Amino acid sequence: MNSDSLQKKTSFGHENSLLLLIAFLKLTFHVAVNSLSSYGYFRDEFYYLACSDRLDWGFVDHPPLSIAILSISRAVLGDSLVAIRFLPALAGATTVYLAGLMARELGGGKSARILAAVAVFAAPILLGMNSVYSMNSFDFLVWSLAAYLLIRIIKTGNQQLWPVLGAILGLGLMNKIGVLWLGAGIALGLLMLHRDWLMAKGPWIAGGIALLMFLPYVVWNVANDFAHLEFIQNATSEKYSSLTVVKFISEQILLQSPVSFPLWIGGLWLFFFSDSGKQFRILGIMYATAFAILVINQQSKAEYLSPAYPMLFAGGAVWLEQALKARAAILLSIYVGLVAVSGAILSPLAAPVLSVESYIAYADMLGIKPSTAENKDLAELPQFYADMFGWEELAATVITVHANLSPEEKKHCVIYTQNYGEAGAIEFFGKRFEIPRVISGHNSYYLWGPGTDSIGVVIIVGGDLNDHARNFESVELAAQSQCRYCMPYENNLPIFVARKLKRPVQEVWPFTKNYS
Repeated sequence: MNSDSLQKKTSFGHENSLLLLIAFLKLTFHVAVNSLSSYGYFRDEFYYLACSDRLDWGFVDHPPLSIAILSISRAVLGDSLVAIRFLPALAGATTVYLAGLMARELGGGKSARILAAVAVFAAPILLGMNSVYSMNSFDFLVWSLAAYLLIRIIKTGNQQLWPVLGAILGLGLMNKIGVLWLGAGIALGLLMLHRDWLMAKGPWIAGGIALLMFLPYVVWNVANDFAHLEFIQNATSEKYSSLTVVKFISEQILLQSPVSFPLWIGGLWLFFFSDSGKQFRILGIMYATAFAILVINQQSKAEYLSPAYPMLFAGGAVWLEQALKARAAILLSIYVGLVAVSGAILSPLAAPVLSVESYIAYADMLGIKPSTAENKDLAELPQFYADMFGWEELAATVITVHANLSPEEKKHCVIYTQNYGEAGAIEFFGKRFEIPRVISGHNSYYLWGPGTDSIGVVIIVGGDLNDHARNFESVELAAQSQCRYCMPYENNLPIFVARKLKRPVQEVWPFTKNYS
């Protein structure tokens, strides 16, 4: 090995250590926040926990991979707040590391690699996504892995990487169907830029592997009356009906941090207009394809495009380093600092870093009002934080109502809730008590059904007494669940005890269906 090769190897080893350090800091940040936070489980986390107790090839609102991962995680780490959020934090840290590696493969030096990694770390959307358990953290990782593999294929021509890419896309589809947009971008990029590649087996093998791995969820949907398509249609027309194209575009800047806006624009410039980046133009087409699909949909949440940004940050860091040339080191260091500082300033708005009282004061100082993408009324907190409160109080109230029933009534009792957050929370916090089966018509709870046991008494969470009276001989208000800082519609929630269904439960059940 000559001296130049040794020097390059030593240099990369040092830079790789810095990337690993940044990734480790990202992981440490989330573990620390989840260990010290006064916030509780997020609404959707209760639903994912419930799903992980009922493993299947699909669920109404998402494919099964993230649930299978959660099931394994629970078996190994338990289901404490820190435990279930460890893997999303790890996925986020890995995404940070991959951004640095992508910058390296795109021709970036030390400054570009660090800038790309820090930009991904500091992006508010990733700070938030990696703070709770969901399929979204794994979605970011899938997009970044796919982009990295494509860069390597372009640079090396290694055909053995195509099956690996296909497996990553297949796993991604079994995690979140938004990977279809990524696949569409890759396909369009191949047609526009690399038609000669389509004469080889590699891309077709990759596509075949991805579709084969996705097939079980397709079959599950066919067997369940295309439940996921119905869910998407309902969510678009109802829950997300207030979203607009203008809001979708403007929020791209906010979700990635306004300070990082020039960076990802630089990434687009590198891929579409720079001579040094033209061989990687397929990455720009991947982004543009996903962007176009989401804009055409008109009611897309801005966050749906966010997994495409790590590759743009990597490209932008390389473009900026090349543009600054000799001045790169000092100016890029300043910009890295600005990106990091902006991440620190915005982090309380994205992750539960501050206490509730401190957050409210901080947001008020910045002039930021509580927000939601779901047409919900809000109080002091945005929906993301409000959905972390009130669940233990609700479960405790329902447990008390159940405890006051007679022994005979308890034998034929179920608990019915209006949504999966309520159902999942009662199941989770009630597992230490002998509570009855929890049922709901919301999403996969509807498919899980009311059970086959005879039902004599139903503890109903929420709703209207007069509506319930149409289906029961008697209905009484037994309690109210109260909570501080929770979503307003979950506060002062009535808990009813209803007795003697007027019709068989199997006749009533279809009317409870709520895919949203």
